[in-house]
Amino acid sequence: MRVAVLSPVAWRTPPRHYGPWEQVASNIAEGMVKKGADVTLFATGDSVTAGKLDAICEAGYEEERNQDAKVLECLHISNLMEKADQFDLIHNNFDFLPLTYSRLIKTPVITTIHGFSSQRIIPVYKKYNDSSHYVSISNADRSPELDYIGTVYNGLNTCEFDFSANADEHLLYFGRIHHDKGTAEAIEIAKRTGRKLLIAGIIQDVNYYRERVEPFIDNEQIIYVGHAGPDKRKELLGSAAALVHPINFNEPFGMSVAESMLCGTPVIAFNKGSMPELIKDQQTGFLVNDVNQAVEAVGQLGRIDRQACHDWAVANFSSEKMVDDYYKLYQQILG
Repeated sequence: MRVAVLSPVAWRTPPRHYGPWEQVASNIAEGMVKKGADVTLFATGDSVTAGKLDAICEAGYEEERNQDAKVLECLHISNLMEKADQFDLIHNNFDFLPLTYSRLIKTPVITTIHGFSSQRIIPVYKKYNDSSHYVSISNADRSPELDYIGTVYNGLNTCEFDFSANADEHLLYFGRIHHDKGTAEAIEIAKRTGRKLLIAGIIQDVNYYRERVEPFIDNEQIIYVGHAGPDKRKELLGSAAALVHPINFNEPFGMSVAESMLCGTPVIAFNKGSMPELIKDQQTGFLVNDVNQAVEAVGQLGRIDRQACHDWAVANFSSEKMVDDYYKLYQQILG
């Protein structure tokens, strides 16, 4: 089976720090190589893969800012599509733009919809609904206007995370610093429970950071540690009493939630989007509706079995399970 995996070109695949779509694309590509597929990863030139690598730029436009994002995206997508006849299947992890080529080629395209940035992009998906194969990353993140071939949860390389049976008392916020992710709410939860809070993630909204986050950073109770690479990430996740995830939007998946549970750390999350699919309420964490309930949940963390968190994450969110699920869909598409 000759498979082309199309990754974004914002960041390296796999990412050094941030880049959830690139991480999933990498896990798919490497997993398919292990299954014996002939895989070509279309990504930035500095990407790392056990398969073949095809690139039109050396580095992503978020890492080398002198590049034009749209130009790179056009060159990148067209590079694959002009070689489409070399593959049995194209796995698109690059949102809706590649769909505009899909009726011009004979190779079937399976598209993982990593979330809808806006309802305004739905018309593109609708146009190619009858000629493409769509996969959702959670049942919560489905549009009623589209047809889906399946739901496949994002999978993690479990060997990259260490289970920690014991933890400190502090809380952790891990994710981009933005209103959607609820950094300010995480600070309020920490303040009201008297717990130390470590904040890790890229500053995506500078004004939000300056107004809602930075004034509370005292480097004693509220500490910003910057963005965290793989080694720092597993240390942060494994040592926390809980990950606080007070999101203000319907999150399609939430990689940090699965990563946290993989380390044995329960998650206190606002009950939105995919959270009920990721978290077993009162078993691997708590689904809450507001800051008041989150504060109450912090007081109940002692009831959570960290081993149960780890076992749940391995069973449902491993790279191996994700790749197996996609492989079955590949076979279904190819008959």
